Amino acid sequence: MVDTVEFTDIRIADETIDDVVAVLEGGRFVKGPVLERFEDEFAAECGVEHAVGVSSGTAALLLALQAAGVGEGDEVFVPGHTFFASASPVLELGATPVFVDVDPLTYTMDAEALEAAVESADSPAAVVPVHIYGGMAEMDGIREVADGHDLFVLEDACQAHFAARGDDTAGAAGDAGAFSFYPSKNMTVGGDGGMATTDDPELARRMRMLRNHGRDDEGTHRRVGLNYRMDETNAAVGLRQLARIRDWNAARSDAAQRYTERLSDVGAVTTPFVPEASDHVFHLYVIQAPDRDALRTRLERDGIGTGIHYATPAHRHPAIEARVDAPRLPETERLCDRILSLPMHPRITDEEIDHVCESIAAYYG
Repeated sequence: MVDTVEFTDIRIADETIDDVVAVLEGGRFVKGPVLERFEDEFAAECGVEHAVGVSSGTAALLLALQAAGVGEGDEVFVPGHTFFASASPVLELGATPVFVDVDPLTYTMDAEALEAAVESADSPAAVVPVHIYGGMAEMDGIREVADGHDLFVLEDACQAHFAARGDDTAGAAGDAGAFSFYPSKNMTVGGDGGMATTDDPELARRMRMLRNHGRDDEGTHRRVGLNYRMDETNAAVGLRQLARIRDWNAARSDAAQRYTERLSDVGAVTTPFVPEASDHVFHLYVIQAPDRDALRTRLERDGIGTGIHYATPAHRHPAIEARVDAPRLPETERLCDRILSLPMHPRITDEEIDHVCESIAAYYG
């Protein structure tokens, strides 16, 4: 059977185990030198001045918005096609998510739709472009809108570790970026974790305070904050993963290219679009199919696991509909009926990809 899209590499290198044991034997489990080193190396790899390790990608989004002063009465623009966690921190801060439709090719926030939404807003404060599936949003257009309306730009790069588009790198193209190390992501920390990135030293200082109960370096609680810290053991795993992430991303890209080539003659299937001068890191390989559910059943019969990311538009979840007037987003809603995530991970073989593509081709005759 071909592994499903929720693949986790459970083969742990000996040096990673040694690093974790060293942390456990040292007895410094939080707020220590291993996290500091992980932050420094991640920032350098991303091309920013500061990285703040936190407990999850959701925490990174929340703390970046909170540190930027987003709160009650503010409007934050979020794409309709994304995971729930792109919007839930906005609600947690008492702000209002305003959902924006996506580009039909890249599935990322449409800059023209953003401009229209901002023009009709009462209190625009921030925008959260999501680099979905491993491909970056078109940041030039989004930044132009943001600059014209003084919006804080927070990249949701939770699925796009070190993706690039033109001169932009994920996490370094806005005022701040947020990454997730959830076990199914391109890189992990042996559990859950996240990272917030920025070139703004004051924003970084606030995020560091907010992840540690609003406490400054002298031990005084300057703001109301909770505990969103990353453990030293997680940081130790993250350091080892950071050293390998470029190779893993390249393996994903090679697998995606093979998928696309093998599916090029299947007219019913739409394969992922990759803009020119882009480095798509393929957290997921997502196709569109007009009869998605029937195709999925056929693939399952052939021993192939698949996923749907995401079956429900972000603005249609009950927790959001109860608090926000949901707009109609035609591109988002069309995608949710057609998308299917095929098996994708760094160790997938050519033979496994060929098996998936042969099954799809056979289904369509």
